[in-house]
Amino acid sequence: MAIVYGSDLLGGMHKYQNEEFRLRAQTQPVIDVIRSATTTAAALLSRSGTLGVVAPGAVADLLVLDADPLLDVGVLADIAEHLDLVIQDGAVVHGGLRPT
Repeated sequence: MAIVYGSDLLGGMHKYQNEEFRLRAQTQPVIDVIRSATTTAAALLSRSGTLGVVAPGAVADLLVLDADPLLDVGVLADIAEHLDLVIQDGAVVHGGLRPT
């Protein structure tokens, strides 16, 4: 059975949505938690190869973080603190590196 990342917290609870990364990492390998939000979700939508991957012909929105989520999944749970750059449809829509 495949488990995909959810987006079902609404209203005031929405701010806790990214906590799913931290919670699931307590019972699953972090790479599997990340895959659940990318390639596994794409497969569920019958969009493997066009969603959830960075590849020629794929639809890719990218997040550039200041830390490796494989080493600390908390960077995905606390995304606002770690987000350096957002690329959507090939264009930078947020960011540039924060000053040090």
